[in-house]
Amino acid sequence: MTTIYLIVYSIALLAMVSLGLAVIFGMMRVINLAHGEFMMLGGYACVFCVRSGAPLWLGYIAAAIAVGLFGVLVERVLIRHLYGRIVDTLLATWGLSLFLVGLVTSLFGPQAWSIPTEFGNVSFGGMNFSSYNFILIAISIGMVLVTWAIARFTVAGLIVRGTMQDPVVASALGVNRDLTYMATFGYGAALAGLAGAVLVPITGASPSVGLFFVSKAFINVIVGGHLPLLGTILASTLFGAIDGFVSYILSSVVGEVTVLIVAVILLRLLPRGITGRMRTGL
Repeated sequence: MTTIYLIVYSIALLAMVSLGLAVIFGMMRVINLAHGEFMMLGGYACVFCVRSGAPLWLGYIAAAIAVGLFGVLVERVLIRHLYGRIVDTLLATWGLSLFLVGLVTSLFGPQAWSIPTEFGNVSFGGMNFSSYNFILIAISIGMVLVTWAIARFTVAGLIVRGTMQDPVVASALGVNRDLTYMATFGYGAALAGLAGAVLVPITGASPSVGLFFVSKAFINVIVGGHLPLLGTILASTLFGAIDGFVSYILSSVVGEVTVLIVAVILLRLLPRGITGRMRTGL
């Protein structure tokens, strides 16, 4: 039971922290090195909201909206000038990352800000598990399903997929590419902010909290391949299962090292990622 719990939790955590990056990098080919800082901003937004007396769920919504709007601002001011220049977007978002870490450290200090929770534990098979971790799993599943539903069943999702596949044809059909890029980047940023808010009761909010997750998110998305949503789900399932099982048998450090080794081997065998040979999908 403990092994299954750890595996499911690891899969959900990886999917949650990777989803926003999958939307931005997988669909727009923008290397957003500030992804971890978007999560960090979401964490702080949630803390401020809850400390002002709002319920935790409202903190989630506020964090997603605030970081999504910030993402729109970043896209309009910075990213839109760099499309098609991968190295330039990498350097620009790296600079943004350093700026945000320095700014937040100056404003709020290096210490972690936390919020109290009253979720307690639940018992299964004689073992106690954190109730909040089950909430995290449910939210992660919800984020994936909502993103898939938007991409698959809405006009906006169709426009985004068409624009990313062939922007010239999309423009010829009357699609506003600038608006599509802006909305997609904003949605990816909102997902990152929501992930950061959900993780606050576990990790707290600190200037460096995003650094712990950004490398895992990048490995997950890159190994997933060119189909961002399906690739993220498959990579999260694989790496989450490995991490959860090895962490239970040995330790969390060995689990993370094992995931890294498997990722290197997979990229050696499948340079285009898990979904590299698939022609259609999300």
